[in-house]
Amino acid sequence: MPRAPRTATDKTARIGGASGFWGDSMVAAPQLVRHGRLDYLVFDYLAETTMAVLAAARAKKPELGYATDFVDVAMKPVLAEIERQGIKVVSNAGGINPHGCAAALRALAEREGIALRIAVVEGDDVGERMPALRAQGLRDIDRNEALPEQVLSANAYLGALPIAAALAAGADVVITGRCVDSAVTLGPLMHEFGWLATDYDLLASGSLAGHVIECGCQATGGLHTDWESIPDWPNIGYPIVECHADGSFELSKPDGTGGRVLRAAVAEQLLYEIGDPGAYRLPDVCCDFREVRIEQRGEDRVWVSAARGRAPGARYKVSATRLDGFRCAGSLVIVGIDAARKARRTADAILQRTARILRERGAPPFSATHVEVIGAESLYGPHARAQGVREVMMRVVVDHPHKEALAMFAREIAPAGTSWAPGTTGPGGGRPAASPLVRPFAFMLDKSALPVGFVMDGERHAVPIPCDESEEAMAPVAAPAPWPQDDEPTQPVRLLKLAWARSGDKGDLSNIGLVARRPEWLPLLWARVTPEAVQAYFAHLVHGPVERYYLPGIAAMNLLLHEALDGGGPSSRRMDPLGKGMAQMLLDMEIEVPRRIAQTL
Repeated sequence: MPRAPRTATDKTARIGGASGFWGDSMVAAPQLVRHGRLDYLVFDYLAETTMAVLAAARAKKPELGYATDFVDVAMKPVLAEIERQGIKVVSNAGGINPHGCAAALRALAEREGIALRIAVVEGDDVGERMPALRAQGLRDIDRNEALPEQVLSANAYLGALPIAAALAAGADVVITGRCVDSAVTLGPLMHEFGWLATDYDLLASGSLAGHVIECGCQATGGLHTDWESIPDWPNIGYPIVECHADGSFELSKPDGTGGRVLRAAVAEQLLYEIGDPGAYRLPDVCCDFREVRIEQRGEDRVWVSAARGRAPGARYKVSATRLDGFRCAGSLVIVGIDAARKARRTADAILQRTARILRERGAPPFSATHVEVIGAESLYGPHARAQGVREVMMRVVVDHPHKEALAMFAREIAPAGTSWAPGTTGPGGGRPAASPLVRPFAFMLDKSALPVGFVMDGERHAVPIPCDESEEAMAPVAAPAPWPQDDEPTQPVRLLKLAWARSGDKGDLSNIGLVARRPEWLPLLWARVTPEAVQAYFAHLVHGPVERYYLPGIAAMNLLLHEALDGGGPSSRRMDPLGKGMAQMLLDMEIEVPRRIAQTL
């Protein structure tokens, strides 16, 4: 039975984050539903790369275009228990076909004799309007190019207001298309506590709660710098936020699960993919996380203070995709002495041979090629330490306008097994397949241009969206106190000894959050880990400027590396297209540290 209502003085909202991306573990929802004592269960599926996958799926089958795992893997095992406990569910699994997702869930519920009121948020899909938007002169915000004539998908990042409205109307499940990840948490909090669209500090705080749990186990020890201290990976717990009406919240996980809820890991997640921490722009609010404090409040319990916020502006960001030819990635394993050199020569031979075949056929050349030697630290460039590697994987990526050209490329990889380097082998699996090359792009669109609403029980309900054009100035934050320059002896120390770090992506921008292990070390890190030093360290990968921001509340900095990911997401040809390894690479950088500090590490 649903739990009894709480009084206004003790009211909290317990929200479990059951998915960080499409493909997260099937254990998440059952764990949280059975052991989390939840009010809400929320799912985030829509990374930018996922939208490209969904667009390609819908192009093949119009009835697809949503995260099918939400229905078949996540909800099916727990649907009866969700009804029994009265847990509300919010998910952006709708992707680019939210009504298709709702229909599939409704059919499942009917088969199990469960009555569900399902609301579908509408208004994000602007695909049919793209010719008119192109004619208006709207341009790509990253490259300042005209919008392409042909697109696969175009969806605005909506916010939490329609989710809150649907819950207020009695929805048991709210399914959205494209919305910002944190909105699936902010919507329930607005509904629970009656927060208004102009309560900007509260909206920023609720967005922070959503941001912390939107990547699943990244909040409970997953990807933590000190990974060896995190126990029981197979049974890692998924995150629960217990939120208060003042915007503060406590993070925990179900009892008896693995992982750990640590201040350091939550600080890493706060910095994850946020850009400027004083101006993290979302559809409902412009967030300021710089003064947020994080405290350990017991074993596996962390408290996070309220954030600050201001008006979000009058435009939505639209995330869109277009088809840009095809891509094929082939690989071989090379074993033995000088394996890395053999792999590079093999890759060069494959590219030369297939390029010649294209010329002889009168076909266009490859539009792009890329070679990596996995195991030889090729991603580290000049910082590679691998010497005498005796087993590697050669990876060759090519792009071409025509799929037929890539079929030829895929066929010409296998002859390396008998033609060139000794020790050439592979794990089997046949020829690599060509796949559509889906490139994302983005532009801004006035909020007033989109009729946002939700559909429930066959009726559409419009949801008014404020369009405040005011731009409130951001309060300044002083830089850290300067580190004293004296004649004290120093010695080189890896950043790993001084800081925690996590990295991620926003398109072609890599974000690295760096948190001082001890707050008094932050001035030292600020003096040594400068934008110039970071740019020099990553010169082989980063081709744009490096920006740096200060977060005094958690003694941290956020580094933004532009033009760092070879286009990023599905556009990137690198084996790390999302910049997940860049924090680990930076932690290997050495800085000069006073010997008195170095001797304590």
